[in-house]
Amino acid sequence: MYDPTVARLTYRALLGRRRAGILFLLPGLLLVIAAVVRALHGVDDQVAVDLLGGFALATMIPLIGVIAGTGAIGPEIDDGSIVYLLSKPVKRWTIITTKLIVAIAVTMAFSAVPTLIAGFILNGNGQQVAVAYTVAALVSSIAYSALFLLLGTVSRHAVVIGLVYALVWEALFGSLIEGARTLSVQQWALSLAEKVTGDGVIRSDVALPTAVTLLVVVTVGATWFAGYKLRRLTLAGEE
Repeated sequence: MYDPTVARLTYRALLGRRRAGILFLLPGLLLVIAAVVRALHGVDDQVAVDLLGGFALATMIPLIGVIAGTGAIGPEIDDGSIVYLLSKPVKRWTIITTKLIVAIAVTMAFSAVPTLIAGFILNGNGQQVAVAYTVAALVSSIAYSALFLLLGTVSRHAVVIGLVYALVWEALFGSLIEGARTLSVQQWALSLAEKVTGDGVIRSDVALPTAVTLLVVVTVGATWFAGYKLRRLTLAGEE
């Protein structure tokens, strides 16, 4: 399930100078905005909900997921260096699960931690808003990492497709079009955040049992299919 060598190579690829700069940019921007908003508006629960929901959950986390998920395997497939890894005595399933674990860890570190800090800056975790959005960040990090790892495995245009999904589907359609919300990782994560706060502070259009089921199905399904595609890639190379 986990190979330290594969993990080390994946961490090195994800936290290289160029990607690390992008990964630090979005959380840094969130913290700066949170500090400015707190200075201008003081403690306001609704403002905290709007900022954490509208920027952190709807925009920052999907984008970080794109960078971490596609970057965990996509570049290796594009430049052909994946052949070197596949030639080693490591099970293909282990390669996928290791890369998924690394992508999840990176996404969580660069999304959940800044979200928690921003929440405390904005309203001191009043009505458990900071904790609720941190929980949402953690669970959405898992689903996004699996989805975008799959994209990196099946397409050479994974980053572009991931950006379209993150910016158009999640940030735009998932927020404005009612029918699209049911198929939005953001709304599934919001369902858990709603459970943490209660009292209607945070609202989701997806019921909690449905949200949990979809999160599990998407994560497991995307991981399985990514492993399947990697095995097919190996067979094609051997042939």
